[in-house]
Amino acid sequence: MRSVIALGSNVGDSPLTLASAVASLERSDDVMVLSRSPVAQTKPVGGPARQRDYLNQVVEIETRLSPHALLDLAQTIEDEHNRIREQRWGPRTLDVDIVTYAGAVIDSPRLQVPHPSAAERAFVLLPWSWMDPVALLEGRPVRELAAEAHDHDDVIRLSDASESEPVPGADMDPAHP
Repeated sequence: MRSVIALGSNVGDSPLTLASAVASLERSDDVMVLSRSPVAQTKPVGGPARQRDYLNQVVEIETRLSPHALLDLAQTIEDEHNRIREQRWGPRTLDVDIVTYAGAVIDSPRLQVPHPSAAERAFVLLPWSWMDPVALLEGRPVRELAAEAHDHDDVIRLSDASESEPVPGADMDPAHP
């Protein structure tokens, strides 16, 4: 199953944290990272004043995990990076969100997919559109949604990648998911 995952960090060495989170996904036997977006620098949305800017990235994966098992993996990766959940929209070492999961709509107490705020957040939508210019979210082009998002002008592309950064060797192992 294909899934889009959003990563964000504004505490500690954020570039290293994002790279480490992607590597953690790659190490999972049940996940293959297919592509990753360029990194974006973004203003915090909500939360306390005077937070550092975030670094955000979006990855597309293929997985054999169920949606809830993927959520467990995401939370394990957050925990490995010392994520503390003290304040909503507060500073964090790492945030890992499931944005989409194989086009499914999931509304459970632990997981909502598509992510309930993704369609309004340029810090997710723009990197996703850089990675996949024809991506759709709930039937709408991600690029259009990004242009309508209130935080659109606060997203700065940091990477020099073209439209996507494929993961070397991602298509080399047909036995992998």
